[in-house]
Formats: sequence, C-alpha cells, structure tokens
Amino acid sequence: MTTTSHGPRRAGDGRREANAASVLRTVLDHGPVARSAVARLSGLSPAAVSRQATDLTRLGLLRELPELAGGGGVGRPQIPVDLHIGATGGPVAGGVHLGVPASTFALVDLRGRVLARRTHPHDGIAPDVLPEAVARGLRGFLDEHTRGRPLLGVGAAVGGWVDPAEGVVVRHDAFGWRRRPLAAELARGLGGHTVRVDNHARSIAQSEILFGRPAARRSLVHLFVGNVVDAAVGLAGVVHQGPGAAAGDVAHLPVPDSTVPCACGRSGCLEATASNTAVGLTAVRRGIVPEPDTSLVVDAAAAGDRRADRLLRERARSVGRAVALLLDVLNPDLVVVTEQSSVLEPEYLEEIRGAAIDLSHVCDDPERIVSPHAGPATLPVAAGTVLLNPLFRRPFETVDELTGGVAGG
Repeated sequence: MTTTSHGPRRAGDGRREANAASVLRTVLDHGPVARSAVARLSGLSPAAVSRQATDLTRLGLLRELPELAGGGGVGRPQIPVDLHIGATGGPVAGGVHLGVPASTFALVDLRGRVLARRTHPHDGIAPDVLPEAVARGLRGFLDEHTRGRPLLGVGAAVGGWVDPAEGVVVRHDAFGWRRRPLAAELARGLGGHTVRVDNHARSIAQSEILFGRPAARRSLVHLFVGNVVDAAVGLAGVVHQGPGAAAGDVAHLPVPDSTVPCACGRSGCLEATASNTAVGLTAVRRGIVPEPDTSLVVDAAAAGDRRADRLLRERARSVGRAVALLLDVLNPDLVVVTEQSSVLEPEYLEEIRGAAIDLSHVCDDPERIVSPHAGPATLPVAAGTVLLNPLFRRPFETVDELTGGVAGG
C-alpha cells in the first residue's frame, strides 16, 4: 500500500482526489463562492464539498473570507471560500521560460496571475552551461520575491521536443541540445526545489485550458510562432502529447504560396517562412533594422515605419494560411496563436484571421482565432502552469509530491 504524508493511500483516494479537484476548479472559476454554491455548480453533495474544502483549506490552497459573508439575514451565514492568493501568504509557483535570446522568470499565484517577473538575457552564455546560469539567476529572483510565501516549486517551459515525464529536452535545435536533463539540472541549481518541464506550446495550451476562455476546455489548437515554431492540441481539457511526447512538431508544415527555402531541403515550410529568425533576417536584408531582432521590427512598426508594418503583415498572413490548414484538419472550437506582433497589436491578429478564413474550408468565424488570454504575460504564465496544472487535477497527491504535504495556511 502506497503511503503519503496524509497516511496510507486507500482505494477511495481516487474519488477523493477527483472531488477535491472539482471543488478547487469550481472555486478557480467562480470564487469567492459559498460552499453551497460550490455544491450546486460542481454536482457534489454539500457534505462532500465541506469535507474537501476543509482539507484544501488545511493545505493552504483555499481560505475562508468571512468579511464577505452577508450579515443581518436569517439563518446560518454563508462564508465564501476562495483560492489562497495575493498578499495573504498563499502558495506560489515559480516559472521560467527559456527562450533563445533570453529567459523570463516569474512568480505566479494560484489564479495564474504574475506577481513578479524579470528578463534574464542569454548574451555570452553558451548553450551547454545555460541551465546552470539560468538556475542561478532564477534562484536569486525567487529569494527576492517570494517574501515568505510558500513556494510550491518551479515550472519550466522551453521550445523543441520535450518529454515532461522524464524532465528531458529530447531535442532543441537552436541550443543544440539532445536528451538534456533540464528538470534535474534546474532543480540542482535551485537547491532541490521541484522542477517540472514541458514544451512551451503545450504549456500555453494548458494555461488556456486552466485560466483562459471556456471554449478552450472543449477543444483547441495552439500555434506558437517564435524562434521555434510548434503547436499543441487540447481535447476535453487534456493536452495531447503522443508517443514519446513528440506531438506538435509543425515546423515543416507547408505554407500555401510560400517559396522560402528551408534547411530541410524543401521550400515553404512554416518555420523557414514565419519564425522570428526568418523575419529578423528579412528585416535586416530590407534595411528595416540593423540586427535580426523581431522586437526591433515590432517597435519600428509601432513608430510608423511602413516597411516594418508591411513585413509583419506578410508574416501574419503566412501564419493565417497555416492556421487554415490546422482548422481544416482538426476543426477545434478555438485556435490560439502566440505570435509577437499580434499579441501586442490587434491589427496583426486581424491579418491572421483574414488569411485563415479566406483559405479554410470549415471555418467562417474569425472569432475562433484568438491571441492568448494572458497577452504579454503569456510565457511566464505558461511556465507557472507547468507546475500548477497537476495541482488542479490531483491536489492532495501533488501537494504531497511538491511540499511533503505542507503548502501553508
């Protein structure tokens, strides 16, 4: 019989976990909310809700808010509960997104809200020592910003082929990594804090399911367009990984009308056409910016440079044509596109939508194509979600794994 810090794991623990997850998710969606309303919304009995809410409060994941209880009425007051968040000492998750030019550190609460963030440039750091350098910077950031709040652990999101079960980056071409034990390396540099790792496209998809639009819980496709281009598919609240966690490699998806040569030997591949690297090099070649940095292109467009604006619209239409293919193959309720210019400026999202709707055979509703709910905070929120998602699915088991059963409270 398996044991946990709560005692022996019994046959009924699966139901207890499921009930606790239902209560926690209902409070996430509707809190602050009275326990009677949690029972109505979740379909659980009032007694089951009371038991789970008491246990979740003891773990520090929920807290009662007596100051919000109605006064002066007849009968027992309804004391609402909410996630233990904010400046009240609730547990937090660390997050790190490892991009090619820089990493982003974050501290995230149980609602996926960023409490603190910092950019950590990779200038002069060789890929083989990058995890050690990132862990060192992240440790200082967390020491500075947790301020006594219980740290559950750290979620890490990174591009490429990632196996989250092993905590391994199977392949990251830009860093030259092969089977890199990233979770273990980061945990060692953080003094033993639990670290969970996943691909950034899947992480963003999961953050949309957990914290974003309700349609994402039915079905979604997420397309990430950065220095790395990849995708993720979510059905009924679960992000698909596939054998070996290799699902989502769309770098060589053919973009209709694109003739850009690709290193694979073909032409018109999505990454070669629309990645940050491709756009940056094109911008330099056209004399728009002095170095291949898409942030400079976005800034130039915002300042009124028509050439930069034209290039970003070209990229948006290429992305939209790729979105059309994904829509036709998978027909999800929602397509979430993470692409720098469209996250910051709605006009570029409209270019993506227009190109997708013009080409798609199954979708005539542009509102099904959206930017991530977290906007510019998308990547740090996604990194934190790598750690938080298991907590909302198996709260007791996850707290045991992360903290030995003590999350605070």
